Amino acid sequence: MAALLARYAECIFWLARYMERAENLARILDVNETFARDSYGATNWVTIVRLNADEKRFFELYPTASAKNVLNFYILDQQNPTSIIAAVSSARENARQLRPLISTEMWAQINVFYNKLLAWGPNDIAPQNIQRQCAFIKEACQTHTGITEGTFFRDQGWYFYNLGRNLERADQTTRVLDIKYHTLLPSPRDVGTPVDISQWNSLLRSAAGYHAFRRVYPRGLTPAAVAGFLLFNDNFPRSVMVCMREVDSLLNRLNSKYRLRRGTLPLERSDELLGSLASQTIEAVIAGGLHEYLDRLQLSFSSLTSDIAQAFFHADQPATMTA
Repeated sequence: MAALLARYAECIFWLARYMERAENLARILDVNETFARDSYGATNWVTIVRLNADEKRFFELYPTASAKNVLNFYILDQQNPTSIIAAVSSARENARQLRPLISTEMWAQINVFYNKLLAWGPNDIAPQNIQRQCAFIKEACQTHTGITEGTFFRDQGWYFYNLGRNLERADQTTRVLDIKYHTLLPSPRDVGTPVDISQWNSLLRSAAGYHAFRRVYPRGLTPAAVAGFLLFNDNFPRSVMVCMREVDSLLNRLNSKYRLRRGTLPLERSDELLGSLASQTIEAVIAGGLHEYLDRLQLSFSSLTSDIAQAFFHADQPATMTA
């Protein structure tokens, strides 16, 4: 790829990832607010900090992982590179560099979204308001996706946009599933109780999968069924399996349609990861440790991202920050 095209491809890839990341973090915060109403409320918020490996940075700024502190850190803290406002700011900067290639509607919507977040203060993200504000963030990100779908030119850039979106979505699906694992860990005695079932329902809603799950499992809900659905279902667009099939297909098309032969290494890793997913069952995953399996998946996604950067972006750093 020419240097100019490589730079644009990188910006497109990360624009998609940051917007998907902002939406999914809003989903995680939303579902955690629901979980925090139970007897584990005091421990649930620190789980988010741990899952994002932010303990050092967070506890340098805040004495405790209270709802107020965690929400501020992950929504409004512009100095926190894993916050929603930082993700949207990074997406906006990538969009600015792509301005000749994206529609006016895409550029305008992301600016309106960013400026709305800038105008928020601590009261806007108080725990009693968080469901409403997370709904706004999710809807803004979905609006971006819809505008992009309807206006983005279908050339190589479109493939890189969808590569970024699906890789991020797969990674975030494992993270929201991991939140439930950590929530249950302190007290296995509650597994299967009405509170437990309610939490699994909330988890499905956080992944926009409740109604899709009920179509597949109309008569009941088990933790294994939920985990298997989010990881391996062939038809749910946020499942890890569907996302990775799309990633693999996109890399194949970049190789065949555009003859981007430098994508051989990412394609090999994607094929390997997809084969591993196809050969797994949720029963085997749970027997071997769900948390450990999710960790391995997240490491695989990180390695695949590095391979894509090496192959297509000349090993440069992403336009504004790394994954």
